Amino acid sequence: MTQRSLDSWLSYIESQHPSEIEMGLERGSKVLARLNLSRPKQKVITVAGTNGKGSTCAMLTQYLCQQGLSVGTYTSPHFINFNERISLNAIQCSDELICQAFSVIEAAREDIPLTYFEFSTLAALWVFDFSQLDYWVLEVGLGGRLDSVNMVDTDLAVITSISLDHVDWLGDDLNVIAGEKAGIARKGKPLISGVVNPPSNIAEVVSKTGAILTQKGIDFFFEKKAAGWNWHNETVNFEGLPIPSLPIQNAATVIAVLLELGVNPCQDELVELFSSAELTGRFQQVSASPDVYIDVAHNPEAAMELSSRIQEFTQPPIAVCGMLKDKDIKSVVSHLSESFSEWHCVDLSGTRGATAQDIIENLPKEKRMAHGYSSMKNAFQAAYAHAQSSGRSIIVFGSFVTVSEYLALSQ
Repeated sequence: MTQRSLDSWLSYIESQHPSEIEMGLERGSKVLARLNLSRPKQKVITVAGTNGKGSTCAMLTQYLCQQGLSVGTYTSPHFINFNERISLNAIQCSDELICQAFSVIEAAREDIPLTYFEFSTLAALWVFDFSQLDYWVLEVGLGGRLDSVNMVDTDLAVITSISLDHVDWLGDDLNVIAGEKAGIARKGKPLISGVVNPPSNIAEVVSKTGAILTQKGIDFFFEKKAAGWNWHNETVNFEGLPIPSLPIQNAATVIAVLLELGVNPCQDELVELFSSAELTGRFQQVSASPDVYIDVAHNPEAAMELSSRIQEFTQPPIAVCGMLKDKDIKSVVSHLSESFSEWHCVDLSGTRGATAQDIIENLPKEKRMAHGYSSMKNAFQAAYAHAQSSGRSIIVFGSFVTVSEYLALSQ
């Protein structure tokens, strides 16, 4: 029998369920039980949140690897290659091992229909079990309580932030969303909350679960200074840490997680971590002369973070923006309308893609230095020409899809 390639497997699993997303744990849990997987040698860390999940997973992985520990990390979505979702010690998993995982899952599932994300999650768990790792770092894809990552009981849960996103699936009530994300907590296990001004029902859900809650602003604190930042809780204090390229609020949550894990980071180790940690598509500089940055910011909270980064520029940059129509385009644009000298907006393909005109219509009329394009190639070429003549930077943002199209273009 000819072995399937990874591309062939991905095409196959996309066809096995009529919906890309169907919330619930029943299908995946049945298959997981059949796989009879073991757990990592140390702990499972599960990370949920509206923003900051990817950067939190990246910093945790990098620190643990720096300590000589073995780590499997599962994230989503990917930009170019599916392999980005499953990494071993911060290195993308091979096609061969992923295909082996898919083959095992296909045999185990029999007649149980699995969504693309369920298939992917089970593959990651099989790869991690096969690789005999110290830690598993699992990023929740959507929500928390009913996300397929939650098939695995966590040893340490993390919530990075809570704001309105995926309202079609999670609703438009912050308390409801908070309850869904807190659903990753387990009885007797710690939950680290990095949420600023958290909805009250995080504590309520965690209390009912019997998990042990540690909260930013109550149990640990951080403060940004002119030349660095400080972190402290009742017993530990770190001063003069370098400002990371990833959001500082997530770095603060990572320190709380590391202390809870008992790995006891020292000042020098944290300086090394925050001086070097980066993640594709999170305010990442990808070229110079002119400077080009990519950022997946696609909701109001992420737009505010991007706006704060732009304030450090000597002159307003140029935007290349594409968004999905089920996102809060109006709010994202309102937070960033003063940040850019001009906007080059691009149509995104697919049923969820917004048009360039959808974005332009949400810009204030007096700020509407904006142009629309049907392709990333045309939008970026125009922005690039303006950047060369004006000495400005370019920021490509608005969606994982937008950043993926840019990265494909630049390969």
